[in-house]
Amino acid sequence: MTPFTASVLAVTLAVAAAADDRIAEIIAAPDAPVRLDSTKVLNTGAQPLVLLYAATNAGDTAVEQFTVMVFVYSADGQLKARQVAPGRRDLPGRETKFSTMVLDVGTIEPTDTLMAGIDQVQHAGSERWWRTDLRVIAEAAADAKRGAAKSPRK
Repeated sequence: MTPFTASVLAVTLAVAAAADDRIAEIIAAPDAPVRLDSTKVLNTGAQPLVLLYAATNAGDTAVEQFTVMVFVYSADGQLKARQVAPGRRDLPGRETKFSTMVLDVGTIEPTDTLMAGIDQVQHAGSERWWRTDLRVIAEAAADAKRGAAKSPRK
């Protein structure tokens, strides 16, 4: 094998290792003032993974801050990990911004399911927070997936 061929092979393997078409399933409360519109799991070929997400302010009032929560479920539907991190600050009304979150919760297997959503929002100029129990929503989604997996196909 020539040095050029070896270099091309190494680059090809590195790109293949970085390719990861996983997303985090988006979960949300119906009245959430900020919602996630898209998610993508970024993989550099090593742990930890990184979640890229688009967050949209659903209202006209600017948001000062919000938090993003990610749940990791094993292939058999058991909760493996939960992580909360601040989202971006200053999200103007009706705007969408992109941010990332390092998923530093241990090893995430390719067969694991990730679920992400917004669990707290504080509007600009307000001391009050909107909150939801995102774990209940995630558990219902995980239960539904388990139930669908057990159902016989027609």
